[in-house]
Amino acid sequence: IKMKWIAPLLLVAFASATVFFQEEFNADWESRWVNSNWKSDGTQAKFRRSAGNWYVDAEKDQGLQTTEDYRFYGISSKFPAFTNEGKPLVVQYTAKMERNVDCGGGYIKILPDGFDQSTFGGETPYLVMFGPDICGSEKKTHLILTHKGKNFLNTKRFRCETDNLTHQYTAIIFPDNTYQFLIDNQEVSKGTLEEHWDILPKKEIKDPSAKKPDDWVDEPTLPDPDDKKPEGWDDIPELIPDPNASKPEDWEEKDGEWKAPMIPNPEYKGEWRPKMIPNPSYKGPWTAPTIPNPEYVAEPNLHALGTYGGVGIELWQVTSGIIFDNIIVTDSVEEAKAFSEKTFAYRQAGEPDAKKAYDDAEEAKRPKPQETEEEHDHDHEGREDL
Repeated sequence: IKMKWIAPLLLVAFASATVFFQEEFNADWESRWVNSNWKSDGTQAKFRRSAGNWYVDAEKDQGLQTTEDYRFYGISSKFPAFTNEGKPLVVQYTAKMERNVDCGGGYIKILPDGFDQSTFGGETPYLVMFGPDICGSEKKTHLILTHKGKNFLNTKRFRCETDNLTHQYTAIIFPDNTYQFLIDNQEVSKGTLEEHWDILPKKEIKDPSAKKPDDWVDEPTLPDPDDKKPEGWDDIPELIPDPNASKPEDWEEKDGEWKAPMIPNPEYKGEWRPKMIPNPSYKGPWTAPTIPNPEYVAEPNLHALGTYGGVGIELWQVTSGIIFDNIIVTDSVEEAKAFSEKTFAYRQAGEPDAKKAYDDAEEAKRPKPQETEEEHDHDHEGREDL
């Protein structure tokens, strides 16, 4: 049997590239992963190894699947400690949401060296939290980074996939403090860590001492000085007697003089105002000039989040059934690409057909609607007429 996994304790190095962790969930996966006991109230469930209901390869497509709805999950695996100072950090894995998710996460966490596997859970500190999260109309990908003990959510919204096929999520943090995020090897976003995370104070701030000049004109339009009110404008009353009204036949003089009720005058145009024209002195909205932020201090090693020591999956799932697979943590984009070519490319090509075959088979199992007694009698009468 071809082994699917390279042991985390064995660092695989090719031309200075290092694979720190690689997992394809072969039959002995439980020797490397530890279920936590962070929930003792019966609300925590366990994972199982499964390829799901449809797959391209029954063995190679086995992954770690959540099993029960409305449950917490916590499981982790350790690897030798490392830092990514001066080199990339690449985190990549696949997630397959076999069921239509109402609410549930599909993310993984990169954990600091020394974490406790037995109590790993929602309160356990982490260095990276990455992956899709769906709850109702909220559908997005998290890429949360930790800096000096504080978690920072990506300020730019990242989309996620919502269908029932396997998708590959890749996050790359480069040593020049930039990042790249890909789904299925297609770029979704890139930029700088300072731009899309509020880890550091802004480089520039608005000058708090600046004041808008007294002669600043911020009105875009002004009344046309050449516009004149038409003659007779003010002679048109707002209300007029209703021309269709008539005095009631039972009206008596003792009731006073009868007057028709007043109605809005269709000719009335309201208060006259001159038309507005562009203001030649308009300078636009005033904004305070920016100045260097005295609290900003550049951090050349912003990309180095700490000392990494493991991978964890900690979730709350309303809708279970998600399958995690093909996890790799490396400092090499090329290694991640090669791993993707080995473990994901064939799935991406073949899984849509596998799902269709499964759906067709399930449809064939469904009982056909039985014809009603009325339809049967009608058909019988038709045959008698023949």
